[in-house]
Formats: sequence, structure tokens, C-alpha cells
Amino acid sequence: MNANELHLVLRGALALASWVAGLFFLRFWRLTHDRLFIFFCAAFWLLAVNWLSLAANHWVPETRHQAFLVRLLAFVLIIIGVIDKNRRSKTDSGANG
Repeated sequence: MNANELHLVLRGALALASWVAGLFFLRFWRLTHDRLFIFFCAAFWLLAVNWLSLAANHWVPETRHQAFLVRLLAFVLIIIGVIDKNRRSKTDSGANG
């Protein structure tokens, strides 16, 4: 197995792991209906799409700006989810306290 084939397998494994993590967060969202989990689910599924696109287009280098934009969007979704969770907890505690 050469280096290109190994990169293809590893990117496929990363895509699968990201997809499964998104499924876990989807399950947690269905149980709690907490918006933080749906943000995490969407972010991990975006990362899975990123890894799949890099595996499918193995001749395109990973340093291209399109790959970074998808990752940036995923991490921005996580940041928005955390900020949303913190703002909701502050307003909820203020109304109950």
C-alpha cells in the first residue's frame, strides 16, 4: 500500500468517524431537544463531507481554500452552538432566580 492509498483509507475512516459522531449528537438532540446538540451534529456532518470530498478528489491538495472553508463553517457552527447555549442558560437562570 503506497502513501496515496493510505491517505484515501484514512480520509474515509475520518469521514465515517465524523458521521457517527454526528449521529450520536442527533440522538442526544432527539432525547433532550437541546439546540447545542443539533449544532454539533451539523458541524460533524460538515466535517464528514469535507473528508469525503478530499478522499474523492485525492488529486486536489488538502491545503486548498475550499477545504478550509468547509472546516471553518463547521467550527463556526460549534462556536455558535456554545454561545447560544451560554446565552440561554444565563437568561433561564435570571428568570428563575
